[in-house]
Amino acid sequence: MTPSWRKPAGMLAIIILIAIWVVAVASLSNVVGQWHWLLQLVFYVFTGIVWLWVLPMRRMLQWMETGHWR
Repeated sequence: MTPSWRKPAGMLAIIILIAIWVVAVASLSNVVGQWHWLLQLVFYVFTGIVWLWVLPMRRMLQWMETGHWR
């Protein structure tokens, strides 16, 4: 079995997406830092798990393995 170019390209895309997410969330830290700690917790859990991992990464990992988005 020959190695696929999709895995290195996908890993690079994942690193880029994480960097973009970090910059976006860090730019909101002044606003979010003024919220109640429980609301901050909900915000960071939602943006970290749902917005970053569940939605885009599931399809990215599927594409890396199969070559298909669906």
